[in-house]
Amino acid sequence: MYIRTLARTGGAWESLDVLGGPAAGPVAFGGDLGPQSLLAAYRRGLYPFPAATAEQRIVNELLYEADVEAGVVKTLPGDEPFSIAWCSPDPRPVIPVGQARLQRSLRRQLRHTPDWTTTADLCFERVVRRCRAGRAEQWLTDDLLRGLCVLHELGHAHSVEVWEGDELIGGTFGVRIGRVFSADSQFTLRSGAGKTAVADLTRRFAAAGGLAVDVQRDGDHVRLLGARPTPRARYLALLTGPDTARPLPTERLPARRLAG
Repeated sequence: MYIRTLARTGGAWESLDVLGGPAAGPVAFGGDLGPQSLLAAYRRGLYPFPAATAEQRIVNELLYEADVEAGVVKTLPGDEPFSIAWCSPDPRPVIPVGQARLQRSLRRQLRHTPDWTTTADLCFERVVRRCRAGRAEQWLTDDLLRGLCVLHELGHAHSVEVWEGDELIGGTFGVRIGRVFSADSQFTLRSGAGKTAVADLTRRFAAAGGLAVDVQRDGDHVRLLGARPTPRARYLALLTGPDTARPLPTERLPARRLAG
């Protein structure tokens, strides 16, 4: 099924003008959330924002129908054109792996919590489900979850987990494109655990030869972690650079090492 879908949409992805798309809001609508489509989108600098309900699809149509008709926002082959929005903000918040940082208060906290540890790829689906639990906007739909889990099985999607003893207290996940990691979401059950997961991701990704972690949506919380607005053209160039990255380290490590 996924191979047929890719054959149907592959040309559309390749011809999509992401660089010339709107700086804010969707660049395109349509397509599907199968693993091949997801991978093609991330390689083009896009991430999905599905509408979880019929009401949300109607809102998308009301807001963007004129832009679609004018060709400002593109459409991809699919059964429901306003059910999946594909976004590529310009500028994009990106953390260069060598410039990631933690607030002083969190560094102090990590030094005094010796039972916090981190892992990678230990429980990917569990992290994704935790990231969508209790969210008002259920953009992590079942279809998206299934597609991401297949990407994880294929080695393209990864998670980082933060543990307090044997309890999972924080995590983040996303998709790796060569030397760029696009982090989709995070969750925290203890103060600072989500930020610790992102910081750990940057450290592990640096060890794997990665250059940058894209955190997709800007805000004060990601600026505190070292994210900087990056022009879309520069971000897209990072995606097409040579892929010399190595496998992501997955071993269990003490979280306090991040406070050094």
